[in-house]
Amino acid sequence: MKKLFALLITFGILTAVSYAQEPQPTPPTQQPTAEELEKKTSELSKNAYRMLDQVIDEAQNLHLTENRVHVQIIAADALWERNPDRARQLFALAAEGVTELMRNQDNNNNGRQNFGGQGRRPAQVRAELLLTVARHDAQLAYQLLASTKPPVQAQPNNDQRNPRGGPLNNEDNLEQSLLSQVASLDPKFAAQNADQMLEKGQFPRSLTDVIAQLQRQDKEAAAKLTDKTLKRLGSTNLLANNDASTLALGLLAPGPRIAPANTGSASDDTSKPQSAPLQQQVLEQSAYTDLMGTVVDFALKATPQPPQTNQRPGPNQRRGFGPNGAAIGQTNLQTQPTDAQIEQANARRLLTGLQAMLPQMDQYVPARAQSVRQKMAEVGITNQRESFAQAMNALQSNANADALVQAAESAPPQFQPRLYQQAALKALDEGNSDRARQIATDHLQNNQRDAVLQKVDFKEMAKKAEGTRLDEIKQNLARMRSDNERVDALLQMSADVQSSNPKLARQLLEEARQMTNKRVTSYDQFEQQLKVAHAFAAIEPARSFEVLDPGISQLNELISAAALLNGFEVNMFRDGELPLQSGNGLTNTVSQYGEELALLAKTDFARSESLAGRFQLPEARTLARLAIIEELLGSQPAPQVNQNPFRFVFGGQNFNVIRQNN
Repeated sequence: MKKLFALLITFGILTAVSYAQEPQPTPPTQQPTAEELEKKTSELSKNAYRMLDQVIDEAQNLHLTENRVHVQIIAADALWERNPDRARQLFALAAEGVTELMRNQDNNNNGRQNFGGQGRRPAQVRAELLLTVARHDAQLAYQLLASTKPPVQAQPNNDQRNPRGGPLNNEDNLEQSLLSQVASLDPKFAAQNADQMLEKGQFPRSLTDVIAQLQRQDKEAAAKLTDKTLKRLGSTNLLANNDASTLALGLLAPGPRIAPANTGSASDDTSKPQSAPLQQQVLEQSAYTDLMGTVVDFALKATPQPPQTNQRPGPNQRRGFGPNGAAIGQTNLQTQPTDAQIEQANARRLLTGLQAMLPQMDQYVPARAQSVRQKMAEVGITNQRESFAQAMNALQSNANADALVQAAESAPPQFQPRLYQQAALKALDEGNSDRARQIATDHLQNNQRDAVLQKVDFKEMAKKAEGTRLDEIKQNLARMRSDNERVDALLQMSADVQSSNPKLARQLLEEARQMTNKRVTSYDQFEQQLKVAHAFAAIEPARSFEVLDPGISQLNELISAAALLNGFEVNMFRDGELPLQSGNGLTNTVSQYGEELALLAKTDFARSESLAGRFQLPEARTLARLAIIEELLGSQPAPQVNQNPFRFVFGGQNFNVIRQNN
């Protein structure tokens, strides 16, 4: 009995030891409660505001006005909800800085001496300020628009697109972007400004945004503004006023506004401002057909474009010189077009704009659609854009690979490669690697084909990785041409098996880390390190920090070298300071590191703050910290000014419906 008892004890001990040695399944992570999440969010916000105060203080030591202004804009944007008074003060300081930039630009021959190709032009900084302010206070935005307005310089009117002359182009673009931004915040105030512009004979293309937003808050005011807009358009020669014709096309492009059957639906909720829809259908059907008729009448005045003649220089005349040997500026070789020529060019542009709307015309004004088609044939405008528009409309829902291939077949040649590429990638997403390979092989060339085939190979390798040993995966990787391809394959496979085999996913990421854990020799290699860090962030943030750490050390060395060589081999610094938005590879890489640290800050703020502080140059530290602040406080970059006033959205796609023939 004693022997049996001893045997049982021994067996129990051995079993316990064996059980302890076997890897035990990781207990499921307990999800934090709502109270814990709220506490963590509050703590992160507190840390972000503390860091913001530090950035604001340090920004006072920056020499470049544009750098100080950029920090002030972001800081004010982030502070608005917490401390609007201080935010207003920062916006005011930024406006003073913009005025200084404008003055210096005027004194330095449009900024060429002062900027040297680095940083952003004062007009870009001004646009960032105004469009950011417009997210919070419409009236303040217009006050700063007036106080920072540059002096208008008289220039000859040689631009068909803007009858009022060259200097107003950029200012008009900014005002129209501002009007569109303000429309979502304060539609009534935006409507007042739009009404004033109409009174001056201006036709802001962003009127569609204003009317769409106003219809949600004050239908009567929206109807009044719409009626006034249509009357102004109806009494204007669209062939002599490109702003008016662009606005008319913008109102027509989305189609007529269909009144909702249930007026009490959620879409009619006017309790708070809403973002305007991508397709802003603002005209009732009767108004829509009337305006369409007006535009068609002008477009039908188009005649075929006369053939272009290139006058050759005489036998004793060199190219670029007159018969007497005097130099002729290349920009002056062509004579200015007459009013009749301008109107004909604009009529053809209107006809091109209507081309994308033929599906709507077939539905609402079929007789006019036939007239437009006949005129297009007469003028020599092809139906490729119509076919492409119809194809794009058919693809607004989740299109499969076959539908994309059909769309590519009917699309204009310049759009076909992109559509075929999308079709191949869609087939890959659908799990049909053979179909993806076939599309790429049959319809794509060179780099596009190789990129798709590489993704197919990665996908197939990822499928096999589930039941493949790591040694076999390494053998497959060895056959690839470069480390960049190997790293991309490892990241793809890791993402594919992460949910089904987390252990293998980590092993694959570790292989990628070892490949990139070296001193980089190009920005591409920095990019690869960032990809690996980003992949680790989702499953093991501590490893992500380890990947980023050596890169920051090397960036410090490169920044010091760039400062030493500035003016000799490189030109990244101005007045001894790195512009925060210069757009060069070094600054962009620092910004990318800041963005990765910003994502990691949600998991470990202290370590993100520490790594951001390891940037030795104050400007680089500022970039990284601003990224963390914007991520934690939910700030967004200012909208960009639309540099092409002749662009509108149709069927979810951008169409450049009016082109300037140079």
